[in-house]
Amino acid sequence: MTTTTPQDLIPKTPPNWRKYFSFSTDHKVIGIQYIVTAFFFFLLAGVFAMIMRGELITPEPDLLDRTVYNGLYTMHGTIMLFGWTFPVLSGFANYLVPLMIGARDMAFPRLNAAAFWMIPVVGILFILSFLVPGGPAQSGWWAYPPQSLQNPTGNLINGQFIWLLAVAISGVSSIMGALNIVTTIIRMRAPGMGWFKTPAFVWTVLAAQLIQLYGLPALTAGAVMLLCDLSVGTAFFDPAQGGNPVLFQHFFWFYSHPAVYVMVLPVFGIFSEVFPVYARKPLFGYKIVAVSSLIITGLSGIVWVHHMFASGTPGWMRVVFMASTMLISVPSGIKVFAWVGTIWGGKLRLDTSMLFAMGGLINFVFAGITGIMLSSVPIDIHVNNTYFVVGHFHYVLYGTITFGIYAGIYHWFPKMTGKMYYEGLGKLHFYLTIAGTALNFLPMHPVGLMGMPRRVASYDPEFAFWNVLASLGAFLLGISTIPFLLNMVSSWISGKEAGNNPWRAIGIEWLVSSPPEHENFEEIPIVIAEPYGYGKDEKLTENMG
Repeated sequence: MTTTTPQDLIPKTPPNWRKYFSFSTDHKVIGIQYIVTAFFFFLLAGVFAMIMRGELITPEPDLLDRTVYNGLYTMHGTIMLFGWTFPVLSGFANYLVPLMIGARDMAFPRLNAAAFWMIPVVGILFILSFLVPGGPAQSGWWAYPPQSLQNPTGNLINGQFIWLLAVAISGVSSIMGALNIVTTIIRMRAPGMGWFKTPAFVWTVLAAQLIQLYGLPALTAGAVMLLCDLSVGTAFFDPAQGGNPVLFQHFFWFYSHPAVYVMVLPVFGIFSEVFPVYARKPLFGYKIVAVSSLIITGLSGIVWVHHMFASGTPGWMRVVFMASTMLISVPSGIKVFAWVGTIWGGKLRLDTSMLFAMGGLINFVFAGITGIMLSSVPIDIHVNNTYFVVGHFHYVLYGTITFGIYAGIYHWFPKMTGKMYYEGLGKLHFYLTIAGTALNFLPMHPVGLMGMPRRVASYDPEFAFWNVLASLGAFLLGISTIPFLLNMVSSWISGKEAGNNPWRAIGIEWLVSSPPEHENFEEIPIVIAEPYGYGKDEKLTENMG
């Protein structure tokens, strides 16, 4: 007679590569599913960007039809956000948080798997919205009405309808994921892991997911309301029927400005994990770095009108939101100070992960300076709807967030795969990426100050020089992904065995095997030391060493 244990009821994960195509409930498998799926969409959106820059290399619209161009910039921005950045950071959170806090899995494993499998559906819907008869969604990733309510074909199922449906599904997926992650962090930390023994990455993930919980319902509701206007005849946002299109902007930006912090906060956590390891120093000011993440969470809820200064916003409101937008730079500046303090005087090891983290830090400082400029009402109105805004946004989204993602991939690649990557290919990837980033996005700032509007397929010839530089940079960024892909695939297949902790890092995730076993820990660890104890003669946990 056999007995059934609780472990017998957990779905078994298929062996080897097949597990990544299964409905696995293992948080590590789901994490890698997120990361790999997101990178596919990253490549697709990157191809869209290079096609757009191919059009913009000359002032005349001689490569693409205007409708196709509008569809491309809508798809590029949409997929980069909803297909790449949000999912890949969810992948890091899924893989690392249980390991870092000493848990065997997420709080709700089946909900976790369901949230992931919505992402391929969302991506497929986005692509379908580009291919349906009647033309693609052309209103940009912000989908402002009344432009997003235009339906020249009269078909119910058109590109904009499918696009809005995908955004709504993406919102549901992210809310499910946020509930899971927040519950896991609050309820499943190992014995002895008080809040100030919790790794900085976990703090930033918690702060980001709290924003998802209070902000994302607004965007999801706005998308559903816009979907109803487009399909069943409601008039929430249609000015021709008495609706208010500016109301949609409030729904949209109440989430979509904090969404920048949803993306950048986990990257701040990655920086806070990487710098101590490769500088061989404790994280400077750990406690204030941790608390500053929650301060950003709170302040991010009172900055959204900063994007609406040119939308007839009353003067008093402009002043209030200008001040709140400037104020949120303070906790971000605290983090920069702490990272510089960590690096300063350290025994720096300039491996690929450290290079990407340092490059991301430099890019973030530059993006922060232009962000402060944009928070000022006079400057924001002057450069509104120009390429200056595009340049700032891409320095945040690519120069900071994507650099941080690359730093995290290289840092935890040995933990995830048990293999070492090839350092030479990694450094080639970094140098191509840093050069392509500067060449692509720096020229957008002067051309924006000169007055070039964004979202156009043709422009005045006086802007041609800067656009040629930006296009060459975009092509270089496309080339930069080749050594990365070669490195990851070849290293995973035939790379050198990494061992459990090749970086001699501090953290519970480095005390288990690489890759970790199915349930991570034979025995839940008891945490007895603070994190980032480089140079201290003390154990991290009581039963793991």
